Amino acid sequence: MGKDGHWMKKTDVMGVAFDDMTMDEAADRALALAKDGAGAYVVTPNPELVLMAQKDSAYAKTLAGAALTLADGIGIIYAAKLLKRPLTGRVPGIDFAGALMERLAGSGLKLYLLGAKPGVAERAAANLAERYPGLDICGTRDGYFQEDGPVIRDIRKKEADVVFVCLGAPKQERWMERNGAAAGAHLLVGLGGSLDVFAGTVQRAPGWMQKAGLEWLYRLAKQPSRIGRMAKLPGFLVKAVFWKDKGGEVA
Repeated sequence: MGKDGHWMKKTDVMGVAFDDMTMDEAADRALALAKDGAGAYVVTPNPELVLMAQKDSAYAKTLAGAALTLADGIGIIYAAKLLKRPLTGRVPGIDFAGALMERLAGSGLKLYLLGAKPGVAERAAANLAERYPGLDICGTRDGYFQEDGPVIRDIRKKEADVVFVCLGAPKQERWMERNGAAAGAHLLVGLGGSLDVFAGTVQRAPGWMQKAGLEWLYRLAKQPSRIGRMAKLPGFLVKAVFWKDKGGEVA
């Protein structure tokens, strides 16, 4: 049961427990954590990260410690179906962030943007402030830092309630687990390359591709170098079949 008294259904997908909820349910839960959480963090593992967690017990523990674990990628949805544990649907991290910012706007809660190349977070902040009137973005910091200390101190100084941590996986998940409490924020959200999209540096797939779960294909067309990562998806789904056949365990 969550801190707000609501039962949260968890669905195990090959060793990672995902919260089975709609976009609105996830955003509402995140808003509650933004008000009274204590270094709580949100993760959105894709198939590549689920496979990583199977091999790295420390990373698996990091994912397990999240207050919310959302099914971002279509590969997770397919695997859940193969396991006969279907999830309600995808909750893409960038769309979840938008739903959360709609709720943060005018709430009095402060948002901090962390990550991407120098200048990107500032451009993202300007765009988001225009898109979500009343959104209080209290600070920004690029992801090119060597020590955590100055970043943590700045987040505390700005009295951020929510931090979007866009450092890429698995770095961002480990950073949130390690520094969430020290940063003083109620909620931290791992969002990968979302700041580049918010800043207009990177374009998302057309809406019809998003709805069809084909954003991966769009990203592959834009970045052919991703072919090695994308090639892991068929193997992941095959592994899901055998995971099911072995009662949830794979040698």
